[in-house]
Amino acid sequence: MDDRELKPIVEALLFIAAEPMPLNKLCEILDGVESERVVACLDDLREQYRRGDHGLTVAEVAGGYQLVTLSESAPWLRKLSAAKAPPRLSKPALETLAIIAYKQPLTRPEVESIRGVDVAGVVKTLMDRRLVKIVGRKDLPGRPMMFGTTKEFLHAFGLKDLTDLPTLRDFAEIARATDVADDETSDPMSEVSEMAALDESPTSDAPTEPSIA
Repeated sequence: MDDRELKPIVEALLFIAAEPMPLNKLCEILDGVESERVVACLDDLREQYRRGDHGLTVAEVAGGYQLVTLSESAPWLRKLSAAKAPPRLSKPALETLAIIAYKQPLTRPEVESIRGVDVAGVVKTLMDRRLVKIVGRKDLPGRPMMFGTTKEFLHAFGLKDLTDLPTLRDFAEIARATDVADDETSDPMSEVSEMAALDESPTSDAPTEPSIA
């Protein structure tokens, strides 16, 4: 098929997909169309949406591509989804999620040493919400489980991968320059960053994405 036929098919696949579509999956569905052609179609679609003043765009999220709404539409979309929105994460859950996101992989005692409280129940909640998962065991007596974030975490916060997380230093500078937003209007990724800033001694220079089982 030529590119004129290919582009609407790619658009339809993104529209119907329930989650971000990895490039290799798109190529597989399209009977082995070269990845360069698929990427070119995705870029064309993104530019087409931008030039046409649409409310959608093509975004690269959680290792795949997805049709998403523009951030400018968020206030109206929140009104539409308010009745069916899942419960917001509590402050303790956000604190724990932030620590895991920025310092993964790490064990429950390591999280508790930063937060200063027991996090067993909070970790279970995060696992039930599919934001956190067990990614391995640490080579210590008792082989404690290590936790990391999931693809669902990336999807929920609109991140391409963990390198998209704002650095703790960047967030600290923003926090000093601006007031903390009200809970009802704050961005969830900013809330996670704020909680992570409680401890500014990351275990590595940059987070690495855990393997997804």
